[in-house]
Amino acid sequence: MLLNIDWVLLSAAFLLAAIGIATIHSATFGGSGAGLYLKQIYLVGAGLIVLLGSLVVDYRRVADRAFLLYLATAGVLTWVLLFGPRIAGTRRWFFLGPIQVQPSEIAKIVAAIFVAKIFSESRKDSLGLSDIVGPGLATGFLALLIAAEPDLGTAFCLVPMFLTIALLAGLRLRAVLALVLALVVFGGMGWRYALRDYQKTRIYTFLDPSLDPKGAGYQKIQSQIAVGSGGFLGKGFRQGSQSQLGYLPARHTDFIFSVLAEERGFLGVAAVLGLYLLVLFRALEAARLARDRLGAMLVAGIATTLTFQVVYNVAMVAGLVPVKGLPLPLMSYGGASVLSTMMGLGFILNVRMRRFAN
Repeated sequence: MLLNIDWVLLSAAFLLAAIGIATIHSATFGGSGAGLYLKQIYLVGAGLIVLLGSLVVDYRRVADRAFLLYLATAGVLTWVLLFGPRIAGTRRWFFLGPIQVQPSEIAKIVAAIFVAKIFSESRKDSLGLSDIVGPGLATGFLALLIAAEPDLGTAFCLVPMFLTIALLAGLRLRAVLALVLALVVFGGMGWRYALRDYQKTRIYTFLDPSLDPKGAGYQKIQSQIAVGSGGFLGKGFRQGSQSQLGYLPARHTDFIFSVLAEERGFLGVAAVLGLYLLVLFRALEAARLARDRLGAMLVAGIATTLTFQVVYNVAMVAGLVPVKGLPLPLMSYGGASVLSTMMGLGFILNVRMRRFAN
């Protein structure tokens, strides 16, 4: 079985994690978070255990319990929303002893398993809107629970995941266009009735950061300065002015890529994006080699979620999209993100490793 593991994907993932640890060390050097890179090393080690756990159990057995996993996830998200501690104005976590758990990260993987299981059992060659209403509402319910925390970034990750698996299942083009139209309508309603003032302010300042250069537009301005000042070769390890002087907020979490761009320049950015692209290509290869529809859809859903997070985070630090709390997989500091990403990679490796199984 070890010979069937995709060592290229695994190596690329852990190289990204190692670059992330080094960048976190640089971003927090000499400050109050100076030891966070050590915690990140422990988290990556814990992520390896989670990866092995999602690798050793046949993904088909996990998918057979998809409905129970969905109910458990929805229950935990509801409990956190109602009774979880309020931290920084949000309810996203609960404490398991000394461990802080963020169930919305695991919900992304569970949603992919659930949707893949439902669509893989469809016997139709093409699907219309009526065929996706059930799984769509189920996925939307999880997204609403996550958005209510509030965590719009994680909630929105479920949309491309669902659409990718539905397209693989045979969703017709007319149905896709109708879905896009529905998303536009619901987006307009969400803007009017669901978005909070600070979320609308993020969008306004994304369009024109000068509206609030010391407030909501501050992150975008400082991030663009950091990215642009890196040049071709970068300023060097622990030499970035924006990160070392504390101008760049959330520099070890959501804006870790800004630190990388400032210190390692274009070459460092190209190398890291190349590693992410390698992970994506190997994941697509695993989907192509999958022995069944379930495996192909599961890998495609997880790979889509991972790709969306990378693309959005990079576009965010470059000032191309509004700022949202969406970490860069494997590189941003944070246990929930690391563990959920490792779990997703474990399932991708799981599907590839069992492509010859009966």
